[in-house]
Amino acid sequence: MANKMIGVDIGFGFTKTTDGNDFLVFKSIYGEAIDFQFHEDLLGTAGEDEHLHIDIDDTSYFVGELAERQSSSRTFTLDQNQFVATSSKVLALAALSKIVGDSSQTINLVVGLPIGNYRQFKSDLATMLRGTHRIGSTNSQGVRKEINLKIGEVKVLPQPIGTVMDRLLNRQGKPENKRFATDKIGIIDIGFRTTDYTISDKGRYSERGSLTTQNGIAKAFTKIATKLKETCKVDIEIYRLFTAVEQGNIKVRGKAYDLQKITEHAFKQLAATVAADANQVWSDDWDIDAIMITGGGGAVLATYIQPLIEGVIIPIEEDLDYRLHNVRGYYKYGLHSWSPHLSTHSEESEQSS
Repeated sequence: MANKMIGVDIGFGFTKTTDGNDFLVFKSIYGEAIDFQFHEDLLGTAGEDEHLHIDIDDTSYFVGELAERQSSSRTFTLDQNQFVATSSKVLALAALSKIVGDSSQTINLVVGLPIGNYRQFKSDLATMLRGTHRIGSTNSQGVRKEINLKIGEVKVLPQPIGTVMDRLLNRQGKPENKRFATDKIGIIDIGFRTTDYTISDKGRYSERGSLTTQNGIAKAFTKIATKLKETCKVDIEIYRLFTAVEQGNIKVRGKAYDLQKITEHAFKQLAATVAADANQVWSDDWDIDAIMITGGGGAVLATYIQPLIEGVIIPIEEDLDYRLHNVRGYYKYGLHSWSPHLSTHSEESEQSS
């Protein structure tokens, strides 16, 4: 039996995973688990995907929305060293526990890292995830089950390559979009903590045209939180601003605050920085055919960035949440790499093993 293929995108803001059919997305936050005195969902509105309660290495964690609601001590970090060393394993295994379930099938896994941290952490991340993991998973009714998660091969890619693979490969992992195999494409991948810039030159990764900056969407969120503190005198954690920014308002101790003006100002400032960095890092790459803007931050900044970019912009297909293009690309790349009937591995495949 062939190994099951899974893509996992462990982001600072959200963790995403897919098996090619289903997707799971949750905030990249976890905390200590507590014993519930009462398990009933009073209004019947919570889904099982929102209840991530796992045991790893004799430690019990709440993950995602459950941790935000229930854990007294929570871990949410923008520090890359801490994120890889302590958070990545918990978040990845939590995601896999849901999407794999009771399957005894061995998994092949493709994950990504920001370009600036790729060389330093790719081996550590692959080693951390590879092997057999015994996980306890407890559902919303308090029923616990044991999962024996077997991870065989692990490939680590520079994160923006996922979006390229998503456009280049079809659902079977076969090259289909000729433009991405023949053209020189620049990718701006705006995440929560970082923004990655890279070039896919005829389907090959360009080291010279690649850069990671710390100008992720968190920088705008930090400015919004600072303005809110001046107004309402409360320190609001930036991971709690996702819904408020999307809705354009937030309630603090029952009082509503309009976020639209400060959000637009923060996004415009960040977009100008992102565009300036792109124009600078690709100043010698005047032969770029087109540019893509992707990532969760790309969804909100694209309209601000496009007028500031020197080049032709390729619109991202709107068949999918912006946050999921990388992880779907990881999945497709895994099919391409490990299916014997498909073409040979590309150069970055050999670099990432």
